[in-house]
Formats: sequence, C-alpha cells, structure tokens
Amino acid sequence: MDQIRLLICTSCAGTRDRMAEQLAVNAALTRAGLADRVEVADHSCFSGCAEPTALALQSAGRASYVFSGVNVVADADDIAATCQTYLDSPAGWIEDARPCGRLRMCLRARIPAL
Repeated sequence: MDQIRLLICTSCAGTRDRMAEQLAVNAALTRAGLADRVEVADHSCFSGCAEPTALALQSAGRASYVFSGVNVVADADDIAATCQTYLDSPAGWIEDARPCGRLRMCLRARIPAL
C-alpha cells in the first residue's frame, strides 16, 4: 500500500489556528479512509509566502506537488480528495484535477518523480 506525505507550512503568515488545521485535516483524511496512508507533517517554509498557506504532497517514486493560497481548515475535504487523487494517479501524475476541488486552483508546482 502506497504511503504519501502531506507537509503543511508552519511559518505562513496570517491568523492561523494550527490545532484546528491539524484536527480538520486528520478528520477529513479519516472520513476519506486515508488516515493510514497519509502522513501529515509540518514544514517550516515552502517559499509560498505571497499566498499563505502552502502545503506539499510527496512520495517515493511519485511526482511532488506544492500548493499555496490554501485555507487548511476550510479546504480540508479538498486536501483529502487531492491525496486520494494523487494515490490513484500513475506515479502521482494527476492529469485530471477536477476531483481536487478548489486545490486545483492553488497548484504552484508539479515536479516529476526522480
């Protein structure tokens, strides 16, 4: 079973409730049946400071993604949907991002797997 990592920026500016963000994402991943496949971790900066909040998806042998302009609490279900779409895509290369909801508009970088 593939495992992926969801990294959430901890230094993005603005009024943020990190506990609410963590609870919202974990609840959305649980509802989607992904809690055991997605490791949620903090990262200090993705250089997406102009449009906080930034997050990234990565996994061995898969493309990596960076998003910014994300409202982690409000977008939690779209984050989970994006994780599912990522897992369902060959080598993590998402061709049709419509299932990702609003996150498809927040994509800033897609990097091919090594």
